[in-house]
Amino acid sequence: MAERPSGSAHPVALERGYTTKDFTALRAYVQRIPPAVIARTYYDPDDDPHAATPGVMERHLNRMLDTLVQLALAHGSTALADYLRASIRQHGQPKLTAVTFRMVAEAAQLAAAPPHPDHPIGAWLRPRVARRLKGEGIGTLGELVAFCNRRGASWWRSMPRIGRGRARAIVSWLRRQQTALGLTVNADVDSVEQDGVPLVAAERVEVVPDLDSSGHLTERLTGRLTLAPLERLAVPHALSGADGENRSTAFCYIQAQHDLDAVRAYLNRYRDQPKTLRAYTRELERFLLWAVVLRGKALSDLRVDDCEAYKDFLKSPDPRFVGERFARTSPRWRPFALSTSEAGGSASLSTESQRYAVRLLRSAFAWLVDVRYLAGNPWTAVNDPPVIRRRNTMKIERALPADLWRRLRDELDVRCADERAAPWRDSRNGVQWRAVRAAILLMGDSGLRREEAASARREDLAPSVYGTLERPVWELTIVGKGQRERTVPVSAATLTALRAHWADRAKDSEDAVAGEAPDVVPQGPLLAPVIIPWTEASRRRHRQGREGGVGDFNPGVDAGYTADGLNRLIGRMLKILIETMEALSLDERVRLGQANAHAFRHTFGTQSVANEVPVDVVQKVLGHASLQTTTIYVQAERKRVLEEVAGYYARLAMEPAKR
Repeated sequence: MAERPSGSAHPVALERGYTTKDFTALRAYVQRIPPAVIARTYYDPDDDPHAATPGVMERHLNRMLDTLVQLALAHGSTALADYLRASIRQHGQPKLTAVTFRMVAEAAQLAAAPPHPDHPIGAWLRPRVARRLKGEGIGTLGELVAFCNRRGASWWRSMPRIGRGRARAIVSWLRRQQTALGLTVNADVDSVEQDGVPLVAAERVEVVPDLDSSGHLTERLTGRLTLAPLERLAVPHALSGADGENRSTAFCYIQAQHDLDAVRAYLNRYRDQPKTLRAYTRELERFLLWAVVLRGKALSDLRVDDCEAYKDFLKSPDPRFVGERFARTSPRWRPFALSTSEAGGSASLSTESQRYAVRLLRSAFAWLVDVRYLAGNPWTAVNDPPVIRRRNTMKIERALPADLWRRLRDELDVRCADERAAPWRDSRNGVQWRAVRAAILLMGDSGLRREEAASARREDLAPSVYGTLERPVWELTIVGKGQRERTVPVSAATLTALRAHWADRAKDSEDAVAGEAPDVVPQGPLLAPVIIPWTEASRRRHRQGREGGVGDFNPGVDAGYTADGLNRLIGRMLKILIETMEALSLDERVRLGQANAHAFRHTFGTQSVANEVPVDVVQKVLGHASLQTTTIYVQAERKRVLEEVAGYYARLAMEPAKR
């Protein structure tokens, strides 16, 4: 039998250890035999610590009884479960007779058996934990192991209120039951036993061609390949390109002994452009891994037919190159990432993405020719994949309509109210709502991209010389897409929201909004998290000692949001609004559900044009390089277009009748 731990610090899984003697003692306890008599009759205090005193004995029996009742609720008959629940509601604990105790013991016989993959998780895990796992579609122990193995070390992150400690306890128990389950928990799934041990070795991972037993490249699409990202990648000397057929014989301008050196030298040009560097790295490592593993060639050995083959590969990548998103340090990392719902399928790229990859590779090879690492560029003879030119690639339909945009702003103001005026509000939530309001208004009133909002600085926000005392105007200078600097106006509502957010960050914001130039210009990011997640990555980013505990903020170290972090925060708080905001229609909840951080930039574009702001002004604020891009916002509603054209057709049809 098993004991269900009561404290959250204990393992979550049930440990089976009750004996026949325990059952006999518990039956006596149900029949009102005093714990002191039970301890003296059935146990030896020297061998059984839980029989040392009557109090300890009673606590042990109560824990055992609770375990049996929980198992009976999960596996007993409906009538027994109803009886137990009614007894608990009435007395605070189950009141059992000799008959009902026998029924409970019989219903809990599953506990005498070892865990099995088909056992429901509710029989082995605490009810609250089981409910959260069931929310992810996990019903049995086998499904739990498969879920952990599929997701890796961070399998628990999508589940509410299952943190790293509880997740480690679950995995530790699963590892102890591997023999009974007949299942193996993969090595990179984090557990207590692995605390402090790197999940992935720091050394390079050598990838080799996928060969069959006869030494030829295989065409099978089964089995797991050894793959690694560019920073951890190593290849055999024969495929390194050190003696590549396409290597230039002229003096080379870069210190590159092989293809990996040359690729890294090319990427080093973009070290100050993190988004570009990330995209270029992704495409080049995909191509390099394909060449070595599936083509069996070095980059400097590739010819036109190889490049054509890779262009075809992009239409439908090998399933072994495809997987869910994992950290680049994980052995589960794959070059092509799928969403969770697509796991196990293929990852065919859009035609736009295929063309992007081909053009990038052509450009990279051209640079390698220019620096005299390669003698020629085989990609020059490869045509771009055909792409349908779409009339509108921007998803401006995500922009919020004027009425919903106004109501959203009003709701944010209410949720950001001072806790002293609304003591029922959670101050921790208030801090998050004020950060979200500042971010949403900054993008919705000034048309910023999420990257621009995340990188905006306080020292770049200042009163404009074009403002007056009656109508002050503020402006923010940012560096936007393409490293182009621009200045955008900032609304009074946004300033108010920023001021409240700065106050939460323990900053003196009075001098920044008083309308006069301060003696010392405040420094730091415009938006920054006040509540820092207790994770290694967050601590490393914000460089905090965290002496005050989880959630404390060190005003001396003020690191801003990342663009992805800001997007996640907005998405999380919008989800709460969808569920709790009153007087929203179903269509409006759908619109909010489709919104993301970028939707508020589109909201500015559509609302400003609708309110007759000149298109060229909107272009300058949004930072569009072409006025044609901005005119996308200047569209008649489809209904109005159809009505006007239908009217024209009707008038045209009446012309002959008049004659």
